[in-house]
Formats: sequence, C-alpha cells, structure tokens
Amino acid sequence: MLMSKLNYKNKNLQVLISTMNRSNLEFLESIFVNNNISNSLITIINQTKKNTISCDNNKSIQIFNSSQFGLSNSRNLAIKHSTNDYCLIADDDVVYVKDFEKIILSEFHKNPSADIITFQMKDDNDNYFKNYPNIFKHNLKSISSVNSVVIAFKRESVINNNLEFNTLFGLGSYFPTGEEYIFLRDALNKKLNIFFCKQVILSHKTISSGKKVGNNNIIFARAAIFFKYYSFFSLFKLAHHILLLYKLDYINFSQIIAKYFIGLNGIIKYLKSNDE
Repeated sequence: MLMSKLNYKNKNLQVLISTMNRSNLEFLESIFVNNNISNSLITIINQTKKNTISCDNNKSIQIFNSSQFGLSNSRNLAIKHSTNDYCLIADDDVVYVKDFEKIILSEFHKNPSADIITFQMKDDNDNYFKNYPNIFKHNLKSISSVNSVVIAFKRESVINNNLEFNTLFGLGSYFPTGEEYIFLRDALNKKLNIFFCKQVILSHKTISSGKKVGNNNIIFARAAIFFKYYSFFSLFKLAHHILLLYKLDYINFSQIIAKYFIGLNGIIKYLKSNDE
C-alpha cells in the first residue's frame, strides 16, 4: 500500500475519492474543474492489483493503492485513513460546483449539532438528480433519497460510533447497491443527527445505477435490505415493492412474478452470506 504525505495546515474538509485501476491523477482535473485543486485535501483509494499511482510531491493528496475490491471496502479504507474534522464521500466521475467546500463547511458551522449533512446534486443536463424531500433533518424515509457522493460527515462522530459501510452491499459485492442507505440508517440507529441542505454541490452523469430500479440486480439487492431490517415480513415488503415498480412503469405486468422470485433469491443470498 503506497501513500504520500499530507500537509493539513488550514484545511478542514477532506475529499475521500474511490476509484479503480488508475495509473495517474489526470482524472482529478475534471472533478475539480470549477475549483482550485491545490486548495483541496484529497484522499484517493485506488483499488488495483498493483501499486500504480504515487504522489510524493503533492502535499495535498494522499493515495492508497489497495488490492481489496468492492466499493464499501474502498469507502471504509478512506474513512480509516481520514484525519480532518470534516469529510466528503466521493467518486471519480463527479464534478464539483465552484466553492463546494465553502458550502459544506458553512453548513456544518451553521448546524454544530450535525454529525452528517447530505446535499443535492444535478445531472449533466442541469436537472436535479432526484425529487428531493422538503425536510431539514433526515428520517428513515428520507434517507432513501441520498446518493453516497453527497454525504459529508463529522469525522469524530463517525469514528467514535464505529460507523462504516456494510461490505455485503455496494458495487463489487454480493449486493450492488444500497450501501449508502444502510450507512445512514445505521447512523440514525446510533442517534446521530443527519441534516439535509438544499444546496447543490456537484453534478453527475445522467445514467446511474441508482436510477435502474427495475433491474434484476437492484431488485436482488433491495430484497436483501428488506430482509436485513424486516426479517420475514420482508416477503410482503418485496411484494409491495414489485407492485409499485409495475405501477410506476419500471417493469411490465408480465415481469411481476419473475421479478418477485429474483427478490426472493436476494433474500436467500443474504441469509447464506451471513452464514459464510
């Protein structure tokens, strides 16, 4: 595992970027195109089979080349090696708005009791990425609207409460989605304060796995989440979910039964994965 040193003086937000198989840092240019990258503290988790990036001469960037795959593993490694008061979860395909760091830090300063603050994002057509809830503080229902890349947190709150991403969920794991929902739900269960800010901090390409709600792998993962929290009542939750997908035209009538059995397979996989 290779890393460079950081100079933390006068910097309060640490951007935790997950990426794969990078051999250089050129991808950072598009992420920080609207900002001066030298003003940002960046931690990069580069999941790869060999050490492919070094950054010995840049005091604002640290890099960990890791052979352990899976998005949640990457997030957890980034949190483990974070050092600053406030952190932001990031991917390698986002584009931050100008002064995004000031927006985030300002919200934490205005809301000192906040442990986590989530923000809004737009797609590359300048449309809001989701229909965001009209709330000030998150609850069990509203956290389902959150994408991981708009999650900022107070490091002390996350570390002291042993909060981490569930490695059964997220890209590259058994269940390819839902890791941010579980992370935030665990935070609520630990009585952490999760606030919502209606300011946009980034844009992301229009196509996202989170929008493919009718896809087999998403239903597979969603059913596993149902079982995690509702045990065998999840069978009814799954049925309701499939019917809702049909009502909203994400699937057609002829797919209902097949999609339900895909969800059942997700529940079975979740049960087996906890026995392994």
